[in-house]
Amino acid sequence: MPAPREAEVVRDADLSRLSTFRLPARAAELVVIEHPDQLAGLAPPASDELVLGGGSNTVFIGDFPGRVVLDRMRGLRFEETGDTVRVSAAAGENWHRLVRECLRRGLHGIENLAMIPGSVGAAPMQNIGAYGIELAECFEFLQALDRRSGEMVRLEREDCGFGYRDSRFKSADRGRFLITEVSLGLSRNFRPQTGYASLSEELARVGAVDPTPRQLTAAIMRLRRHRLPDPGRLANSGSFFKNPVLAASDAEALLAEYPALPHWPMPDGRAKLAAAWMIERLGWKGRSLGDAGVYRNHALVLVNHGRATAADLLRLIEAITDSVERHFGIRLEPEPMLVGR
Repeated sequence: MPAPREAEVVRDADLSRLSTFRLPARAAELVVIEHPDQLAGLAPPASDELVLGGGSNTVFIGDFPGRVVLDRMRGLRFEETGDTVRVSAAAGENWHRLVRECLRRGLHGIENLAMIPGSVGAAPMQNIGAYGIELAECFEFLQALDRRSGEMVRLEREDCGFGYRDSRFKSADRGRFLITEVSLGLSRNFRPQTGYASLSEELARVGAVDPTPRQLTAAIMRLRRHRLPDPGRLANSGSFFKNPVLAASDAEALLAEYPALPHWPMPDGRAKLAAAWMIERLGWKGRSLGDAGVYRNHALVLVNHGRATAADLLRLIEAITDSVERHFGIRLEPEPMLVGR
């Protein structure tokens, strides 16, 4: 096989199409990595460097003064070990395509994560989750280039600092690791996870009380299509705010005042509360400030109606978070990374 050509480098690069929220922004330099061998030629980390995958968890609120590394590496491997199969996917693979390929091969464990936009490499950064499942539950390890030492490293699940929509890659070590490959442990035995209320209701609606893998995946895809706009048609970055997690005593006090507020117990005894319910109760669903708005079908999703500016979006974020804090005493946090100056 011939050696890969050198990585493409673009100066003064347009970033508007590299984020699913599609705000106008530029980077001083854009480097496109399509093969792991191209990493050897990657210049030492700049003072400002950002690794970008599918752009669904990154929102540019201004120009980026440094280097953006665009991860376009591809490749899948499947290793059989009895009923368990290790699936290793290059970081630039599309996440939903990976879910579909695993379903086609009869591999189970990530059905509930179908249709989450973005790349495989972004999945552990965000510890993606949906309908009662998080990536950490099937994650085994990842391979990454440590930009600090210049060495390739293998990080196991316990090394990644996974939390609710969080990891060391997003917080403590943001920008340090360039993830090249992610390995998951999946099973040939299907154990449907249907405890999430809206999912169980949708399955009951179509008479799939004991769903097959395809029935479960189809139900999840219907829910997502109804509640979340296609970024190709209406620019957005999925759920924009994290569901707040409160100590049990604080949650009980709030639920005494708002008993209809949806909530879910956490393994550590805390409670996760529905941010969408709070935002909708305060009348934000379907409203806009400038060309940035709250999606009409889901109050947790902020959208770009076509000509939104960073100022429009930041004004909307501030208005919603201030409103929720005044009424419920909770400060919501954005789920995607806000990048730029």
